[in-house]
Amino acid sequence: MMEAFMNNLPFLIEDSLTGLMTGGIYALIGVGIVLVFRATQVFNFAHGAVVMFGAYFYYSINLGLDAMGLGSWSVYVIALPATLILASLFGMLLERLLMRPMLGQNVFAMIMVTIGLISVLDGLAALIWKTDARYPPELAKLNIVDLGGILINTQMVWSFCIALVVFVIIVILFQKSRAGIAMRATATDQSTAYAMGINVPAVFASAWVVAAATGALAGILLAPVNSLTPGLSTIGLSVIAVVILGGVDSVIGVFVAGLIVGWLEAATNHYFGGEAKDLVPYIVVLAIILIRPHGLFGTADINRV
Repeated sequence: MMEAFMNNLPFLIEDSLTGLMTGGIYALIGVGIVLVFRATQVFNFAHGAVVMFGAYFYYSINLGLDAMGLGSWSVYVIALPATLILASLFGMLLERLLMRPMLGQNVFAMIMVTIGLISVLDGLAALIWKTDARYPPELAKLNIVDLGGILINTQMVWSFCIALVVFVIIVILFQKSRAGIAMRATATDQSTAYAMGINVPAVFASAWVVAAATGALAGILLAPVNSLTPGLSTIGLSVIAVVILGGVDSVIGVFVAGLIVGWLEAATNHYFGGEAKDLVPYIVVLAIILIRPHGLFGTADINRV
C-alpha cells in the first residue's frame, strides 16, 4: 500500500499544484465580487458572465490585429491593454445602466437584477460570437518542466504569478489609496460617507470598473487553457463558493479560499474523477459555513441575502 502511495505521489503533487494555481485565478475573479459587495452591499451573481465577456473582448481584438498582419508583440502592447480598458468601460456601463437606477431599492431586487443579467449576457455572447469553441492567444507559452518526475505547466505558473501580482496590487490600493479608503468608508456607512464628502456613486462605479478589469484578466488567463465559449460564465459558480468560504467582505479571505477550493477540486478529481470534482468542494464549503456562517475571514455581523 505504501509503495502504491509513493508511486502515485508525483501525480498527486502535480494535480495539487495545478489546483492551487487555478485557485489563484479563482481568487482574482472573486476579488471583483468582494469589491462590488464591499462598495454596494450587492452580491454580483453575474460576475462570471462579465469574466466571459472580457475574454471575448480579448479574442475579438486579437482577431482584428491578426487581420492587420501584426506580430505576436501586439498581444501584449495592444490587445491586453485594450481589453482591460474595454472591460472597464463595460463594467462602468453595467453599473450606470443597471445598478445606478436601483440605488435605494430593496437589496433583493438589486440581486435579482444581477441574476437576470447572467441570462442576458450569456445570450448576447452566443448571438455575437456563436457557441463554437474559440482559442485566443495565451499570454505565456505552454512548456512542461520536469522537476524530479513532477511535471510543471509553466503556462499555469505564469498565470498564477500574474494573478498574484494583480491581487497584491489591489490589496495595497484598497488599504492605502484614497479610493480604497473611500470604498471602505462607503462600505461601513453610506450616509456617513456622503456626509464626509465622499462621492458614493463614483465609489460604486469604480468598484464595478475594477471588478470588470480583473475579471477580464482572469478570463484572458483561463480562456486559452479551457477554450472560450459562452459556457465560460459558469466559472462564476466555483467562484461563488470561494467568496462565501473566504467571507464576502474579505479581500484577503477570498485569496485563501481560492487556494482551498482550487486544491479541493484538483484532489477530488485525482481520487474520484470529474463528477465528484464539481460536488465535493461545495460539500466541504457547506460544512465550514455551518460552523462559521460568515466565512473564514468575513465580518460576523454581515447581513446575507
